[in-house]
Amino acid sequence: MKIGIIGSGTMGIGIAQVAATSGCEVFLYDANSAQTEKSLTNLKKILDRLVEKQKISSEKSEEIFNKIKPCTELSDFKNCDLVIEAIIENKEIKTKVFQNLEEIVSENCVISSNTSSISITSLSSELKNPERFIGIHFFNPAPLMPLVEIIPGLLTEKNLARKMYSLMESWGKTPVIAKDVPGFIVNRIARPFYGEALRIVEENIATPEQIDDAMRTLGNFKMGPFELMDLIGIDVNFAVTKTVYEDYFYDPKYKPSLLQQRMSEAKLLGRKTGKGFYDYAENAQNPAAEKNEELYQQIFMRIISMLINEAVEAKRLKIASDEDLELAMQKGVNYPQGLLAWGREIGYRKISETLQNLYEEYQEERYRQSPLLRKM
Repeated sequence: MKIGIIGSGTMGIGIAQVAATSGCEVFLYDANSAQTEKSLTNLKKILDRLVEKQKISSEKSEEIFNKIKPCTELSDFKNCDLVIEAIIENKEIKTKVFQNLEEIVSENCVISSNTSSISITSLSSELKNPERFIGIHFFNPAPLMPLVEIIPGLLTEKNLARKMYSLMESWGKTPVIAKDVPGFIVNRIARPFYGEALRIVEENIATPEQIDDAMRTLGNFKMGPFELMDLIGIDVNFAVTKTVYEDYFYDPKYKPSLLQQRMSEAKLLGRKTGKGFYDYAENAQNPAAEKNEELYQQIFMRIISMLINEAVEAKRLKIASDEDLELAMQKGVNYPQGLLAWGREIGYRKISETLQNLYEEYQEERYRQSPLLRKM
């Protein structure tokens, strides 16, 4: 199978590695050919390390690397069966690329986007043949993260999602099928993990260190929200939040954080700039969290209640099956368990009471409950 990948940044080269490992012939294109060279050099190092650790043989490493062909022109995609776009999160730029691509590939070629938050329907609406367009959203780093969200748009041919689901399974991934709603499954449901944590800091209730410590110790999360934002990139996380907020017609539930905006403006973007909520300089001393059991419990219940409420609302709106909702959060963002199961464990009534108290305290729509939550 011939796969075209547009964009050779972290996501693009990661998806290329996944496809090549599964035996596909991969055509990798980036408008900046220096980026492609850099990414292929990095990939060679990654494959060499896998050989050293005896995860793959040197023959397999060579085979994977040789299956990826750098391209200088989009016209090299003319014989591709599937094209996956992984470029900047900008609707206008993406649409232009897809329109150019349509003139090159055969009518049987599936065109897809790895967008994390832009509507698949809106991306396909300018195409001559929108039936062959679909969202295939990998998580970073693509070779390691098992989840892939498959998102058919309103105009997507109805059997295409199942075909892509089977293809992703054959690539060793865990696919889920999601409705074309802002943020799809993971980026919609996960918003309060960051948003509510930021809110708690903005209100001077707790520090980022305390919130991270609370979520790790009480919730068994691998990383707290601030560590994770630093890893993802504070600007990237902020951009996704803004997209989801705007696409939901400014629903207060998804309101972005002023603190996050200021951090983005100051270019304090996390690990990639050496400083975000934490300092990543060589001998930097980050403050230790001041432990406080009662405060930690309050932080944990506030954030987990918001997350569970979001999962229950996604269930109510049938954004995906219950099984896929649970799988997505565990395999896409490494949550220790599915949120619906977590709600049952804590008790939905307790979650409902927590949200009711927050609503009464703040008088904000942000804390409104899913109509389904009270019935569970």
